[in-house]
Amino acid sequence: MENSLKELEVRQKLIPFDPSATSYRMGWKALQAVRYRTMSEGVEYRLPPVPRHGLVLTIRPAEKFYLRSEGVKRDRALSRHSILVLPAESSVWQRWSGSMDAIVTYLEPSLVARVMAETFGLDPKRTVVPPLDGFSSPELFSAMLAVDAELRASGFGGSLLAESFANVLAVELIRHIRGHRGLRAAGDGVLPRPKLRLVIEYIMENLEGTPTLEQMAAVVHRSPYHFARQFKVTTGLAPHQYVIARRVERAQELLRRDREVGLAEVAFRSGFASQSHFCLHFKRITGVTPRKFRETANGRPILESSGSRG
Repeated sequence: MENSLKELEVRQKLIPFDPSATSYRMGWKALQAVRYRTMSEGVEYRLPPVPRHGLVLTIRPAEKFYLRSEGVKRDRALSRHSILVLPAESSVWQRWSGSMDAIVTYLEPSLVARVMAETFGLDPKRTVVPPLDGFSSPELFSAMLAVDAELRASGFGGSLLAESFANVLAVELIRHIRGHRGLRAAGDGVLPRPKLRLVIEYIMENLEGTPTLEQMAAVVHRSPYHFARQFKVTTGLAPHQYVIARRVERAQELLRRDREVGLAEVAFRSGFASQSHFCLHFKRITGVTPRKFRETANGRPILESSGSRG
């Protein structure tokens, strides 16, 4: 994945304008994303292939647009909210002019193959991701807008949320490729209480690290997509929300117990990537800053529990 990220960064340097936001320095793995908002009197460029599937969502189409890629030949403007799919290892030639606003997401083929096999029971060797030119998908549209919101928040939700987005994008892409009818993921349901207990124990034991969606799903022998949906049905929280809530609870314990420890140390020992992320999440969940919480820590805890019904 590290090599494919470098190839994406090299590819970006060949584009004659800068993106408004990228995920390249956010620690995301199976998913990368780029947002473009620009205007040009006319640009033309060629891009080499990269080992990731590309999904391009047009927010505001350019007035004139020409594209050549494996299986795609377009000589007219894209429709608003339409999506292009460019399979891994596709080279691209583009020429366009006018205002352009688009979101590009890149998915690791290994993730897509795993979702094919684990979630839908398909043989990845016999199910390919084809080039698709300017189609409409409300489900993919919503998922890509959620990725864009996370980009604009500078990766506020962390790598676990990005991993969840990657799984949702892969599921909705496969559903579109194969057709919605007759292709359904395993039922959501709830996690049995013993399995929920195992997952929560795993989360708490690894709270200072970076427990991934794939690792949590493996604990209960579920696909990441199936696990994430069952976990939310059972607890009322998505896995990344649950992890953040538990980290805030641990931070509260540290703030009450040791009035001398610095906020950066509290953030580190609670599993947050940085002090700024810690402070933002803490205030969002408790309604007060960590410093204010410490000042009133002799009273009742502000956060008693955060959404766990397990």
